Amino acid sequence: MQLITVGTVAFDRIETPFGVAEKTVGGAATYISLAASVFLDKMGLVSVVGDDFPEATMDQLRQRGVDLQGLEVLQGKESFFWAGRYHYDMNTRDTLETRLNVLLDLDPTLPEDYRTAPYVMLGNLDPTVQAKVLDQMTERPALVVMDTMNFWMDSAMEKLREVIGRVDILTINDAEARQLSGEHSLVKAAGKILTMGPKYLVIKKGEHGALLFSKDRVFFAPALPLEDVVDPTGAGDTFAGGFIGFLARTQDHSFDNLKRAIIVGSALASFCCEKFGIERMLEVSREDIDQRIQEFVDLVDFDIELVG
Repeated sequence: MQLITVGTVAFDRIETPFGVAEKTVGGAATYISLAASVFLDKMGLVSVVGDDFPEATMDQLRQRGVDLQGLEVLQGKESFFWAGRYHYDMNTRDTLETRLNVLLDLDPTLPEDYRTAPYVMLGNLDPTVQAKVLDQMTERPALVVMDTMNFWMDSAMEKLREVIGRVDILTINDAEARQLSGEHSLVKAAGKILTMGPKYLVIKKGEHGALLFSKDRVFFAPALPLEDVVDPTGAGDTFAGGFIGFLARTQDHSFDNLKRAIIVGSALASFCCEKFGIERMLEVSREDIDQRIQEFVDLVDFDIELVG
């Protein structure tokens, strides 16, 4: 396996000012895997679903090179379900319902050929589950990327800090960076978080782009202005999947290549927002992606002559 991803595979009910998707496939691991599949042809997915999860979607994942040995199907039980409503600005949302269902039973056992994967993506989950995945790796992966959220900072900070100390790259949003560090300034927040163990920190800012921090360098990538944003659900996970998929494909973990990975992840995330659920990610072509990346290059390309 080139990459293994642990995270949720789920159903979502999504309301936006532009429509409603009653029961669409979602989940962090789903979005991450589809995005990474643009660059990789052999990935493993670690999660759990109920017997209500559609076989057709599993086939779509397999066709994209996603191995499902690590996806446990629990008979007689329902898959994780989340319902949310987005406000008009699409940056804020209200959670209307969360049903953990089979997620309460997630206790991952990695298939043997997952345990030597050089790249690991820890999607947003209980840090105890994330740690169990790392514990089963038979050798230190070349790169471990981790996503988390404020819920785990509120409820499991000690375990969360322990797992953060075992990863190479942490991805969180700006509010979570402030909460985790206790600092308002994102520069100060990044400095404090990097002392916890990661070599790099990615701070996601939604429609305002993303920041990449190392101990002594900072890079900012804008988000591409989109004419139509239908559904931002999964955009952050799609970003993460494109980011780690590109790094696994190039096998270059330098700061300069991480900058490229940020742009690639941002380009893929922009596609995710154009339709509900995973629909757009299932149809996007490599040519579409190359064109979108060029739009990012054009967006930030300029010449300037400093006034003497």
